Amino acid sequence: MKTLHFIAGFPRAGSTLLCNILNQNPRFHATSTSGILEIVLAIRNQWENVTAFAASPNKEGKTQVMRGILNSYHEEVERPVVFDKSRGWVGKIDLAEHLLGARVKILVPVRSIVDILASFEKLYRANAHDWEFPQEKTNYHAWQTMEGRANVLMQDNQPVGLAYNQIRDSLDRGFEGRMHLVEFEDLTCDPKETMAEIYKFLDEDLFEHDFNNVEQVTHENDDIHGIPGLHTIRPKVEPVVVNAAGLIGNNAFNQYYDAQFWRHKDDN
Repeated sequence: MKTLHFIAGFPRAGSTLLCNILNQNPRFHATSTSGILEIVLAIRNQWENVTAFAASPNKEGKTQVMRGILNSYHEEVERPVVFDKSRGWVGKIDLAEHLLGARVKILVPVRSIVDILASFEKLYRANAHDWEFPQEKTNYHAWQTMEGRANVLMQDNQPVGLAYNQIRDSLDRGFEGRMHLVEFEDLTCDPKETMAEIYKFLDEDLFEHDFNNVEQVTHENDDIHGIPGLHTIRPKVEPVVVNAAGLIGNNAFNQYYDAQFWRHKDDN
């Protein structure tokens, strides 16, 4: 049986970089974006819509099917420790623990909200000449300014806003012991110490990573996600400087500058 952990956090917060650093360890297998949670949720949501299951309820059978899918999905991976990457897991901790029958561990990449929004803006500007973003298609008028684009991404049904709400809810519900928040700035500025803290959280022996040569072994067709370049990393781990105010506008910058709720959780 594999040891299964999860990676779930903000977009543009270093999750792909983290996965490829972890994959340097021969004990670890970190996935590209995984769809197994969506399959499990489809079974959870549709089970009772099957007439036979509705007529003869079998909740334990339903659990066993979902558990079997989750456990068997990574069975062919030769490495003993698997990290399933999907932003949705941070909002489904109770489901994961129900299926695995154990306390889970989730690595949660986080980053300054204004820097996340600025990173999306950079991707938009790099591709706007020949690519329509999904958010432009569904929020055309609001998408016409850099401040509008930032506000769209923070909506509850958009990538940043959804992750924001899921992480906040899990912390509010008392799941912080299952979550290890990985600050993007820490990972890129002090990767050695940041990884040491991750290994301590995972209760794994420390591995000597090469932060100057991070091979990208997870690959995704980002055209499918609707945003080219979304999961491309640099081979060298180093600080990333972002002029957030210049990219998203002063109004959006001021609105979201202090939105890092996880940094203020213990202030009160």
